[in-house]
Amino acid sequence: MDGTMHTASGPEGEKPKESLGAAAYAALKREILDGSLPPGTTLSEPELAARLAMSRTPVHEAVLRLQAEGLLRVLSKRGVLVVPLSRNDVSDVYEVLVALEAAAAARLSRRRAEGVLAELRALTAEMEQAIADGRRQDWAVADDAFHRLILEACGNARLAASAANALDHAARARMLTIGGRGNLAASTAEHWAIIGALESADAEAARHSVSAHRARALREMLPLLP
Repeated sequence: MDGTMHTASGPEGEKPKESLGAAAYAALKREILDGSLPPGTTLSEPELAARLAMSRTPVHEAVLRLQAEGLLRVLSKRGVLVVPLSRNDVSDVYEVLVALEAAAAARLSRRRAEGVLAELRALTAEMEQAIADGRRQDWAVADDAFHRLILEACGNARLAASAANALDHAARARMLTIGGRGNLAASTAEHWAIIGALESADAEAARHSVSAHRARALREMLPLLP
């Protein structure tokens, strides 16, 4: 042995290839979901690599993963397209979410998970403060976290996994329309109603509250979509 120490990340601290691919995937997905790369954007893989300050190999791996999730589309000899969102797309996404998230809320109501309820209350309070401060994007981030938490904490990992892709596309729709939505306070008030149903362990009320909330949000967003 030469006495030289090598870390798990490789010589000179270089990240392993798999880690770089995961980092590229996470970074690109974050920009797609938060609207930094809006629907309809077209970029080449070299442009994406420059944007992320990475080589093309991990970026290509990330693009293929995101294409499988329906977020990107590789165009032959024309680069990579951030998949557009149509009204039909979003309607389909919300049909899935109404079914899965309502079921998750019903399950969660029976768990009496006080820690989860505390997190949901905190997120809803964040949304109220964001409205008061005029921070619409921060409202959208807290809204997304609220809905993801209901699914992640429901006690059925398969249900949560089934909803994950629909949640991603719903997040895109939320960010795309957030500037034109008129009554964010009504949506936030509906969160308190969902929390109330969960607190009272009323599975049917939880199911109904989530379904009605998602249906109203969809009606509000659809006219704002292409």
